[in-house]
Amino acid sequence: MFSFFRNKKQVADTAQQNIIQDYRDVTPVAEFFKNETGVTFDKQVSILQNKVTTFCKHREIDSFTELLKKMEHERELKQELIDYLTTNETFFYREFKQIEELVKLVKDADREVAVLCAPSATGEEPYGITIALLEAGVAPNKFHITGIDINLDATSRAKKALYRERNVRNLSEGVIERYFTKSDLLYALRESVKSQVTFRVINLFDPSFKNIGKFDFIFSRNMLIYFDKETKLRAKEILESIRKNPNQEIFFGHADLF
Repeated sequence: MFSFFRNKKQVADTAQQNIIQDYRDVTPVAEFFKNETGVTFDKQVSILQNKVTTFCKHREIDSFTELLKKMEHERELKQELIDYLTTNETFFYREFKQIEELVKLVKDADREVAVLCAPSATGEEPYGITIALLEAGVAPNKFHITGIDINLDATSRAKKALYRERNVRNLSEGVIERYFTKSDLLYALRESVKSQVTFRVINLFDPSFKNIGKFDFIFSRNMLIYFDKETKLRAKEILESIRKNPNQEIFFGHADLF
């Protein structure tokens, strides 16, 4: 009887030993990720390989091939990978001159305006624009901002709107006092700002994106830096197609070179 259990254990151990972990060629994952999100890792292949290897090992996935097969049927796993590979830190009032330009354009408009932030990351940009507009005396009913991102985790954090000191480092003490409540090491954004922004998890390259509507002003800063030239042009065309005014320039980041 005991030999029977020993034999079963030996079979299990042998089966475990026969599992081959293969994390050598990350190219298929890179191609999959580019097709899904537009993001390319052509110049960061070794970094991508290390990150995806860690991602797989933590989930007991033994190869990149197995990962790709699982993602065909597991949407949550695919979203986890997207979140894992697109996490970036940002802060309020980044490249503020462009925000000042937007404020002037909104003040000159004689109607309610719609602003798009793509990507919105953890919320610092759309909320920062909101604060700048409110500080300039623009009435809350004169604008609304939509923030979009492919990163579900980042969007969830944006909705909570809890920030650390490094995120608000560009804001004056007066602005922080007016729009945040400080608790311990966190700065909680007030509802008067949060209510001006709607966040959505959406992929710019998904066919359903065209249903998002039209916008008076579009901010798309430091997203295109992750795309190759062809994908940059595709993204630019898609964003241009949702402008209310085809002559209104899109606010791209200084690093978003074509």
